[in-house]
Amino acid sequence: MPFQIHNVTPHDLPAILATNASEVPHVGEIDIDRLRWFAAHASYFRVARDGDQLAGFLVGLRPGSSYGSMNYRWFCDRYAEFAYVDRIVVAAHARRRGLAALLYDDFAAAMPASVRLMTCEVNIRPPNEQSMRFHTNLGFCEVGTLTSDAGRKEVALLLKQL
Repeated sequence: MPFQIHNVTPHDLPAILATNASEVPHVGEIDIDRLRWFAAHASYFRVARDGDQLAGFLVGLRPGSSYGSMNYRWFCDRYAEFAYVDRIVVAAHARRRGLAALLYDDFAAAMPASVRLMTCEVNIRPPNEQSMRFHTNLGFCEVGTLTSDAGRKEVALLLKQL
């Protein structure tokens, strides 16, 4: 059965919270209040289901949000129009089946034609080599880096032409 992608609902949030927690430190920690904020304010917040199981999700923003992430703000300071992937998580049972690329394609398709850039970040300290390979294969290139947590965390800031 193929994945079904739909807009997030309040019913999805507990499973999203658990799935996100299973992938820390490759993605940042998040709490239920932030998930609710994303559900109300994100330009894109969709989930993929594999039958009745949560298979993954993607949260995306465009410029103009009050979101305070320094990574998001870095892109806002440099680009007028873009689609920013704040986080994408694929559950262990759904990996290696093309879901991440499917969610990226769905996000790009949901954007107006004026949006010609997709942006994101990938951890390079601690390293997330699998994610970096995935993004490189999708055509993303590094346009900067940011360090946080007193030097314990560093991300590569990535950009792709749509």
